[in-house]
Amino acid sequence: MNTHTDPRVPSRFAADRTWSERAARPLRLVAGPGADPTPAESAALAAGLLRRDELAAELVRAVRPGELHRALVAGPAADAPEPVRAFFDAVSRRPSWVDDGLLARGAEACRAFGMDAGLVLAYGSLLGGYRTSAALEPLVRTGRLAGGETLRRIQETSLWWRAVTAPGGLAPDGEGFRLTLHVRVMHAVVNARLEADPTWDRALRGLPVNQYDQASTLGVFSTSFLLHLRLLGVRVSRADAAAVMHLWSYVGWLMGVDEQWLPHTERRGRRLLYHFLAHDPPPDRNSVALARALIHMTDDVTDGRRRLYERERALSVSCWLLGPAAMRDLGLPYRPPWYGLARVAANLLVSHGLGRLPGGRARLLARSERQAEAQFRRWGATLRS
Repeated sequence: MNTHTDPRVPSRFAADRTWSERAARPLRLVAGPGADPTPAESAALAAGLLRRDELAAELVRAVRPGELHRALVAGPAADAPEPVRAFFDAVSRRPSWVDDGLLARGAEACRAFGMDAGLVLAYGSLLGGYRTSAALEPLVRTGRLAGGETLRRIQETSLWWRAVTAPGGLAPDGEGFRLTLHVRVMHAVVNARLEADPTWDRALRGLPVNQYDQASTLGVFSTSFLLHLRLLGVRVSRADAAAVMHLWSYVGWLMGVDEQWLPHTERRGRRLLYHFLAHDPPPDRNSVALARALIHMTDDVTDGRRRLYERERALSVSCWLLGPAAMRDLGLPYRPPWYGLARVAANLLVSHGLGRLPGGRARLLARSERQAEAQFRRWGATLRS
């Protein structure tokens, strides 16, 4: 049960410590010494549930919804309203710690991971995120991750991920930079709409899109991403891991995540992710509905044996990455981890073998591009309809 009695703290915070500590135990084991949060860190986590991205919120309050897209495309034009100029001025002042060389290496590493990156993001990081009900209510209310919209939303996220990890994608004129700011502002739009909704239970959930959940989601693309890649047998060198964490720390900064929760290093990222999960609420009906929608997301674009294969593959790799307890929490059936073990075997040859040879990174990148193009072709006809 929730041990916090401060009425200002949303009741979802540490709502069931028995469940959350059990769910977070694997992260604690890899977080290193001093993993437990200090009292000040716990207080900051609770406060984060009641804090929004104020810069983007000011922009949304000042610009009418129909004009937001034009304002983002036009950028800091001379005749733009002050909140528009303030927003672009803020995001153009890159922190001193940003290193273009590390951004480039991190982006290249992400692309070189190939199809395993997609498997991990869908069935490790995203599905694993559904295990807690923490940030799911806004997703369900917007209707973008349920029913027939699931695959379309996954494709949009994939396109954003590829833009962020493209060469030069995070340059001020890069597509990844532009799309990241667009996502940030859309989050602020959703937050403003749900904050104004009288049915939103602030005492239970805090703000709809809050700093705590945004920082936790950042861990899905960085820390959790790397941990799950290794479970599939992917070779992740220390230099590549450091660069990937640097890349996503900058993406998090662009998305409006507080500096105190930018991961920067893999060890710090593991400690932060452990803190979030150890204070998250257990799964609810949203968790079960979204998990089922993700497992079945290709049903409308496949048929017969292919549909059965895709569904069983999804269940198998999810069991390998998340484990039986998580599958039970999500209301999903257990399957032997045949696909996860097959990826481990393949990566012993491809990632650890080919990747270490002279010119191996270039071959992995070319292979990754072929896999991505084939995937988007398979999705394309239905997603365009």
